[in-house]
Order: sequence, then structure tokens, then C-alpha cells
Amino acid sequence: MRILLLILALVAGPSAGLAKDGFVFASIDGGTLQMDDWRGRPVLVVNTASRCAFTPQYDALQALYDTYRDRGLIVLAVPSNDFRQELATGAEVKEFCDLNFDLDMPMTEITHVRGRAAHPLYQWVRATSGFEPSWNFNKVLIGLDGEVVATYGSGAKPMSRALRAQIEALLSE
Repeated sequence: MRILLLILALVAGPSAGLAKDGFVFASIDGGTLQMDDWRGRPVLVVNTASRCAFTPQYDALQALYDTYRDRGLIVLAVPSNDFRQELATGAEVKEFCDLNFDLDMPMTEITHVRGRAAHPLYQWVRATSGFEPSWNFNKVLIGLDGEVVATYGSGAKPMSRALRAQIEALLSE
């Protein structure tokens, strides 16, 4: 199993230091979102869905982003239909989020986060940390060095004391 994870890490992207750099997502606003642009900043990556019981977490994710963005935090929303709870198109997701949550955090196009079709970032996370989203609104906190700091399930509230403490620690480095 360890050999398989190592092979996946090598195929998915860089496996040491600044590992998040080099990963590129299609942006829901057009163009691309390049993780390399966020080098030296903490990034909270969250796989999202519009038709999930956890969808109201968008409000708290935006609040978290508003609280810490000036200090460097990036909150990246990654809409995914891997759990069959996302709208059909990126345009529908964008409209839904604009109307209901007034989001201005970076957001990708609809993206796979599990299995063989998973985006290379998620393949790398699985290979290096063993974490793979088990449902919508799972969270991956990536540190300033580009390594996975912590992972959280759907029930972890974005504004929880524990998550904010980890983010504040990273922002103080």
C-alpha cells in the first residue's frame, strides 16, 4: 500500500516541499487558479456541493475568508458532483452561490475529488496524507510550506475554535 501511495504522489505532482505549488484548477469565473500564486500562504481547500445538508457552511467559509484574507488565508471552494449533490454546470453553481451566499472566495469549476478521476491536488493529498473526501464539505488545510497540515470532515465548522487556532498559528509563522 505504501508503494502505491508513493507512486500516486509521484504521478500527481511534487512530493516534497511546496507540494501545493504547480497544481492548477479551472476557475468558475473563467481562466485558471494556480496554487503557485498562493506560495507561502495557508490554503483551506473545501470540496463543496449546492444540494447538500452542509451547503449552509458557505456562509461560514465566507466569514472565515473575510476574517483572515488580509493576513494571507486563501479559502478555495471546489464544487464537486462526486456525491451527486451538485448542480449540472459551473454557471448554475456560480449563480446559486452568488444569489444565496454572495461569495467572493476563489472557486473552481466542478471538479472530481475522489478516485481515479480526482484532480491531481486531491490525488496528491490522498497519496501523502491518506485523506480522501468522504462527503461534501471535507476540508484540507495546507500550510505555508505546501504540506498538508490537517484534514477535517464535513461536520467541522469553518469558524470553529480548533480550525481558527490552526489557521492563526500558520498566519503567525
